[in-house]
Amino acid sequence: MESPVTDENMATKNLRSALDGVHRAGVPGAFAEVRVGKRIWRGAAGVADLETGRPVEPGMRQRVGSVTKTFVSAAVLRQVEAGRLGLDAPIGDYLPHLVPGERGRRITVRMLLNHTSGLAEYLPYAFPSLQELAPGSLDDNRFRRFRPDELIAMGVGAPATGEPGSTPGIYSNTNYLLLGELLEHLTGTPVEQHIARTIIETAGLENTGFPAGPPIVGPHSRMYEALFGAIDPPRDYSVYNMSWVMTGAGLVSTVGDLNRFYRKLLDGEIVSLSSLAEMQRLVPVIAQDGRLIDYGLGLYKTEIPGHGTFWGHDGTVWGALTMSWASADTGRQFSAAMNLVRWHKPDAEGTSHPIDDALATLKREALCGPA
Repeated sequence: MESPVTDENMATKNLRSALDGVHRAGVPGAFAEVRVGKRIWRGAAGVADLETGRPVEPGMRQRVGSVTKTFVSAAVLRQVEAGRLGLDAPIGDYLPHLVPGERGRRITVRMLLNHTSGLAEYLPYAFPSLQELAPGSLDDNRFRRFRPDELIAMGVGAPATGEPGSTPGIYSNTNYLLLGELLEHLTGTPVEQHIARTIIETAGLENTGFPAGPPIVGPHSRMYEALFGAIDPPRDYSVYNMSWVMTGAGLVSTVGDLNRFYRKLLDGEIVSLSSLAEMQRLVPVIAQDGRLIDYGLGLYKTEIPGHGTFWGHDGTVWGALTMSWASADTGRQFSAAMNLVRWHKPDAEGTSHPIDDALATLKREALCGPA
């Protein structure tokens, strides 16, 4: 049976130091779980609440952002396995009212999954103040309930980012809101319930789910958004109606659940190995922060020279950053959560921030350090 590491050997001391380094670099609170074989290390550093000084704890729940996309992709692949859907079928065959005409005939399900659809991101239209790097619409929309179809219409109605199927793809939450609507169309069940039953329960995750309302249920941190220096001091957005991005980035989970999910996914226990191979077919995609990443179907890889390939996803929502990575054989895993995002200021573009350096150190220590 897996159990937490209790002895302070060199590996655990290094992990503790690296996690403390993230806090010292400027993140109010950070927590992580590292798994090597059957050995598990969990740690936390800093505070969950800047006002009260309440400490952050490794078992806290977190808004995990775009890590949600792997869950949605797995649910779609299970529909493919059941013969209800074709990966290369046009989305217009299923949702012609949302992607009409020629675009609906040219954009396939696979293109939605790997962000090569050419459909634009809807966020600048749902949150118009973002176009001026101002926080007004973040506050205005805190309790607003968006409908998926209205958000999708914003993305579909915006200028295309490229031809369907062309690369590099452009990362867009519009794709994953469409996939949520596709799952509802195919199953006749609200997508949150369908993913809970077929993916979350299958993986045995006890602390993962889509939120029922603006608050997070259970122990959690406040979540501080800096918006690249436009919000100073950073503001807490832990209470927020997540309808603005539900099947794109709406899940709440824990670092322990995320490690369990990716382990079972990569071991072929959630989708078949042939479906996993499809998820790991990569294309170049431009991420929202401008990086060029190797993206599959709701899954992407990171390379650490000399230490191999790791699979997983990362993501942010207002105030929260989460990442989860696993070696190809799932023998080594690392999931981490932080309660501050978008700490870079525009005039610091191109320069390294201490938080970035500290996160890189933590990631490397977790995935490549001594066992």
